[in-house]
Amino acid sequence: MPKQLFQGFWPVVARLILRNRILILFAISAVTVLLGLQWKNMRFSNTEANILPDDHEATIKYSAFVDLFGEEDNAIVMAVRDSLLFTPENFNRWNKLSKQLAAFPEVSMVVSTDNLQQLVKDNQKQEFVLEPLIEGTIQNQAEIDSLKALLFEKLPFYENLLFNKETQTIRTILYLDKDILNTNVRNDFILNDLQSIVENFEEETGLDVRVSGMPYIRTWNAKTIIDEIGKFILAALLVTSIIFFFFFRSFRATLISMCVVIIGVMWAFGFLGLFKYEITILTALIPPLIIVIGIPNCIFLINKYQQEVKKHGNQALSLQRVISKIGNATLMTNVTTASGFATFIILDSDLLKEFGIVASINIICIFILSLLIIPIIYSFMPLPKTKHLKHLNKKWVDIFVGWMERMVRNNRIAVYIVSIIALVLSIIGIYQIEITGSRVEDLPKNTHFFKDIRFFEEEFDGIMPVEIVVDTERKKGVMKPATLRRMDDLSNEITDIPELSPPVSVVNLVKYSKQAFYNGIPKYYQLPTSQESSFIMDVARKSSENSNLLQSFVDSTGQIARMTTFMRDVKTDRMEEIEEDLLKSIDKIFPSERFNVYMTGKALLFLKGTKYLVKNLLLSLALAIGLISLFMAYLFRSFRMIVISLVPNLLPLVITAGLMGFLGVPIKPSTILVFSIAFGISVDDTIHFLAKYRQELTANRWQIKKSVYAALRETGISMFYTSIVLFFGFSVFIISDFGGTVALGALVSATLMFAMLANLILLPSLLLSLEKSIANKKVFKKPQIDILPKEEEATK
Repeated sequence: MPKQLFQGFWPVVARLILRNRILILFAISAVTVLLGLQWKNMRFSNTEANILPDDHEATIKYSAFVDLFGEEDNAIVMAVRDSLLFTPENFNRWNKLSKQLAAFPEVSMVVSTDNLQQLVKDNQKQEFVLEPLIEGTIQNQAEIDSLKALLFEKLPFYENLLFNKETQTIRTILYLDKDILNTNVRNDFILNDLQSIVENFEEETGLDVRVSGMPYIRTWNAKTIIDEIGKFILAALLVTSIIFFFFFRSFRATLISMCVVIIGVMWAFGFLGLFKYEITILTALIPPLIIVIGIPNCIFLINKYQQEVKKHGNQALSLQRVISKIGNATLMTNVTTASGFATFIILDSDLLKEFGIVASINIICIFILSLLIIPIIYSFMPLPKTKHLKHLNKKWVDIFVGWMERMVRNNRIAVYIVSIIALVLSIIGIYQIEITGSRVEDLPKNTHFFKDIRFFEEEFDGIMPVEIVVDTERKKGVMKPATLRRMDDLSNEITDIPELSPPVSVVNLVKYSKQAFYNGIPKYYQLPTSQESSFIMDVARKSSENSNLLQSFVDSTGQIARMTTFMRDVKTDRMEEIEEDLLKSIDKIFPSERFNVYMTGKALLFLKGTKYLVKNLLLSLALAIGLISLFMAYLFRSFRMIVISLVPNLLPLVITAGLMGFLGVPIKPSTILVFSIAFGISVDDTIHFLAKYRQELTANRWQIKKSVYAALRETGISMFYTSIVLFFGFSVFIISDFGGTVALGALVSATLMFAMLANLILLPSLLLSLEKSIANKKVFKKPQIDILPKEEEATK
């Protein structure tokens, strides 16, 4: 029943399209306007996408931490490493910069040399009080020298927090208001106000200010993504239009195709606005993807139209046959491509789910647009001139087809040997692949904010926070001497790990309290002894109650404390080793029956998220292969043909994976995407070839050789055209500043080129070699759906 339905369906569709041309154009215009109105709902991501689902253990722990202490990544850091800072004029200007920043409503607090306070003992009140380190402005160089001696020699509490003692780098930390942390207000402040103030400071002093911190990185990263969208769209349009014109040598055909894909891009933005999805580094790829995937649709349709015109010169019949003959095949190929993207929808990651939804919907939309617009526009135009049809008889095209036919006819053994060698080498390469990545690895390397990340790693051991939460399971348990000693032991373990900065916690404050008790002598910056503990801790508790000194380190009940360290940019495998070492130290120092201690923070979320994403993307790839196999089983109704068709599509994936191993490209979220995308696209060529081959079998009374060569000659050129467009179309992503996008573009392009060769040479070779086992109607049954209508034979 489906077969008869589809046989009669496409001629009806053709008549409906051609008889309702004006109405359809009006409908397309109306939908475009309506989706254009949704652009106002588009927004660029201000948050860092949480890859893990809400019920994941790591997400639950982080949420619990945020409920207790708030977001831990709301700090922006600024630093200067220059001896010229230590002059009265420049140092006063640095302090003025802090005051300017503190005046902004977006900033909740600034910690700098301007408002730095030292802890001193008040003998009368028997408590510790905070006194400003600097009062007024610095008057002369002697005051600067005195301040430097005090800061670098007598205040170890602030070491690695506000200064690097060895390089004498000075740092200022401004904490953003947490209410604006994930809003456009943050972006406006960082891109405009902060940028302007820093630039003014640099102009006045000649000093180079380094700026970083997660809010700063996220803002500039988002701006780079926004800038790249326009660059990608223009590059994709330029590259595909040049290639299209080179193939067809027709301005008219090129402009019509560009019109189709531009409307497709407008719809893509419209759907993002309609669904209120944020534009992320992934969804930003969808508009250029639509251009790259849409142009092959245009190639198949226009090429078929010109072939029909060349045959009989009847425009109405040509347009009807374009729709009725190519429509079904193009639908099938677009469905398989959309299926490759749609498999992301089943994943728990919102980032990938949104990407899969919008990409798959728009792939079907670009098919509908090309099927409607191209025949309708051509129906209003005169027949193509002879010069527009010359490309159908190009010598180089005949040479390419002849080469493919000779390879398949005379060199099948060599084809198999090369394929097996490539397979073996690729398997060796696969064993060398690492599953890794880092949080900043894919960020644009040539940007100022990436260079500043490296600066802060060098000076202050990183900017990615790792939090250790110590729950003593009893009120006021944190300030007990035994708990503090355990926390200090853990601090020493953390300090011994080179990729982590010395941690900041209530332990540092208690040590500073003892130093203050002994009149600020640096050698007393240590935990109180058992004899000192009672008095010093009583004074410290009283002081903290009066000044809220503990609120950043301990919860309101005194039961739970945080220890904050910062991690350098390391690969995920090293992050796992660090996590394992810390968990061992925690288990050794804090007995589980008395303490509940866990690790969290954005650095740990990234680690868990990367592993989770890679696992789910492999599942997505397996699902895409299974789904498309079922789809082809429904189309061709032959198990052997399913196996034969999968070989030339899986081999390129294996070869690409092997190349990644040999070239040292790790498996990470940005590269694992390659396989699902490339598989969904490359299988299109297989469907086109097998559909034509199945048709030729019927026409040639099941003569395999004759059918293979006929299918190769008929479909080889279109497959070559579309593969070239896809290769260069995906190559535009190489111009990206993001390492992950560059890898995605290069790897997809390479995989699709391998897939083209496999489909044009290996697939026909397999069909010929397995002639005896498939050359009968029982093995290769009639398809459930005729992708290419039977009437094709009558017009050949």
